[in-house]
Amino acid sequence: MKIDLTETTASKINKALVQGRRAVGTPAIGMVLTLVIVTDEENAYDALRAANDASREHPSRTLVVIKRVSRSPRDRAKARLDAEVRVGTDAGTGETVVLRLYGEAIDHAQSVVLPLLLPDAPVVVWWAVNAPLNPAKDPLGALAQRRVTDAYAAEQPIEELTGRADTYTPGDTDLSWTRITPWRSMLAAALDQAPCTVSSAVVEGEEFNPSCELLAMWLADRLGVPVTRAVSAGPGLTAVRLESTAGTIVLDRPDGSLATLCMPGQPDRAVALKRRETSELLAEELRRLDPDDIYAAALKYGVDRLQLPGSGPVAGSPDGPADAPSAPAETGETAQAGDGAEAGGAAAKPAAKKAGKKAAAK
Repeated sequence: MKIDLTETTASKINKALVQGRRAVGTPAIGMVLTLVIVTDEENAYDALRAANDASREHPSRTLVVIKRVSRSPRDRAKARLDAEVRVGTDAGTGETVVLRLYGEAIDHAQSVVLPLLLPDAPVVVWWAVNAPLNPAKDPLGALAQRRVTDAYAAEQPIEELTGRADTYTPGDTDLSWTRITPWRSMLAAALDQAPCTVSSAVVEGEEFNPSCELLAMWLADRLGVPVTRAVSAGPGLTAVRLESTAGTIVLDRPDGSLATLCMPGQPDRAVALKRRETSELLAEELRRLDPDDIYAAALKYGVDRLQLPGSGPVAGSPDGPADAPSAPAETGETAQAGDGAEAGGAAAKPAAKKAGKKAAAK
C-alpha cells in the first residue's frame, strides 16, 4: 500500500503510517530499529531495494531522505516536504517513508526525521552516496548509534579512507570493510592451520578499490609485517599472498566468484568467495550495533604505510626505520579478525636485528 503526501508534515506522516497499518491488517509494530538512508534521486531506487531485502532479516522502519535541489532562488528559500508512505508488501517486512526535502528543509533534515524515529529503538544512518567527511558530526549522524558509509562510492576512495581515519568515532563503519569479511575469515582460518612465521604479504586488486587497502592495512596491523599493495585487472580483490617460513600461502580469486586456497604441504582447495550484493552487506552491518574496534585499528594504520611493488620498507615494518620496530607474526597465536571472524597470527615480540642488515621485503 502506498500513500502520497504533498507539502506535508511529520505529524501527517505518522497518521498515514497508522492508517496504512490498519488498512493492511497489521496494527502492531514489530520492528527492531530505524534505518535512515541518505541518498539522491538517482541512487534512491537501488538503495531502497537493498534496504527492503535486508529488512527480511532486520524488520525496520526505513526513512529515505532525498534532498532535492531547487532551481530558482524563490524555491530555494521556501521549505517544502513531500512524502511517500509504503506499508505491507511494498515495504518489505517493515515500513518505508520516502522523504523529499526542498528549499530550506534540506538544511534541517534532522528536524524532519526525528519525529519519525521508532521509540526506544536503535537508529542506523546509511549514506548511500555523498557521505559527510565526519559522519558523527553530521546532524543526521548525531541521531544514530551506527553510521554506515561506502568509500567505494566516493570519487577519490583512497583519500576518503584517510579522511575517515582522521575523523573516526566509535560507531562508524564502511561497506568497503564489510566486503572483505569472508577474506579475513578465510585468511585467519588458513593461518590457524599453518604452524609458521609470516614475513611479508601482498594484496592484489583493482585500482581505486578501498577494500584492497583495508585488507592490506588489516594484515599489516594484525601481523606486524610489511604489506605490498599490488594492482590487478580485478574484479575487486583478486589475490592475497603470504610469505612464511613454511612456504607461500595464496588465496586467489581471479573471476570474482570462486577462489583457490593454496597452502604448503596441502592440496589446493576451492573456496566460495562470491562478491556480495549491497543488501547482504547492509544486513551484516545491522547484526551488530556496537563499535568495531578491529575496523578502527585497521583504518588508523594508514594507507601511506603500505608498500607499492618494488618499493622499500616503510616505517613500522620489521625491516624499516628503528622508530617503530616489529617482527613477523607467529601464526600459532590468535589475532582478532572482528565481526565474527577469528584471525590467526598475532604479532610476536620484536626480533633482534644484526647491525648492517640489508632492508628487504619479500
